[in-house]
Amino acid sequence: MALKIGIIIGSTRPGRLGTQVADWVKNEAAKRDGVEYELVDIADYNLPLLDESLPAAYGQYEHEHTKKWAAKIAEFDGYIFVTPEYNHSTSGALKNAIDFVGAEWNNKALGLVGYGSLGASRAIEHLRGIAAEIQLADVRQTVHFSLFTDFEEFTTFIGNDRAAGEAETMFGQVEAWAGALKSLRA
Repeated sequence: MALKIGIIIGSTRPGRLGTQVADWVKNEAAKRDGVEYELVDIADYNLPLLDESLPAAYGQYEHEHTKKWAAKIAEFDGYIFVTPEYNHSTSGALKNAIDFVGAEWNNKALGLVGYGSLGASRAIEHLRGIAAEIQLADVRQTVHFSLFTDFEEFTTFIGNDRAAGEAETMFGQVEAWAGALKSLRA
């Protein structure tokens, strides 16, 4: 069975740029064989500020929105988070979505793509610490996009060959780790 990797759009903000970046990631991933990549937009799940009464580690979800989100996250062998950088960190919406579920993240691979004034470097570093706690194995290669050089007039995303090469390396690392970790989960 082919690996399945979720590309998670990490912002719900009106006018967000993350959908453009995630579409680019999906298009680059589509060039690869033997792995299914799927866009997952957290905005589609309408997750409120964490409203489960028990910690996610218990896996006893009481709300339908949580159960729906948990089922989607459980489908994947790995993920690529496409994160903005807001106030030197990731978005509150992505952090909230991560916190909603527990075991569904465990022992899977994670690639990170960021966009912001400094390519979301600080957001990506914060996500690495979060990933460790939820047992997501983040790969070394990341992809960074600057609002100053990778977006026309700060609104229209333009990819580039450098980023395509970085993405190719990241995809390979995520796929390798996802395959190895799949046997651990079996």
